[in-house]
Amino acid sequence: MTGLRPAQTERRQAAYRRGHRAEWLALVALMLKGYWPIGRRLSLAGGEIDLVVQRWNTIAFVEVKARSRRDDAREAITAAKRRRFSRAVRSWIGRNAWSAGMTYRADAVFIGVRDWPAHVPDAFPIEGL
Repeated sequence: MTGLRPAQTERRQAAYRRGHRAEWLALVALMLKGYWPIGRRLSLAGGEIDLVVQRWNTIAFVEVKARSRRDDAREAITAAKRRRFSRAVRSWIGRNAWSAGMTYRADAVFIGVRDWPAHVPDAFPIEGL
């Protein structure tokens, strides 16, 4: 038993489904721009990477944020989130020696309810690289 009330469980499941849909929508938008998926929903070193995509010699680690308004999504990437994200990226790079020599960057895709996903290349620095 998780100790959650049914309403809490339903809210969590709904949030999970919304997040999953947002990541698929972001992936489709990136693929239309010529990116190729390498991984999604990766949990590494205490952090999570929503999408890992490649285009030519660039590997982009993508944070996807969906909110009712796209501007609210932009504000959702906090300093703590960037630290956890960067830790996960460094772990991914350490486990994938084939990627040595590539250009790495942290991108973001922001999604609003009625907006096409906004892809922001190099949205924030990857700490420790």
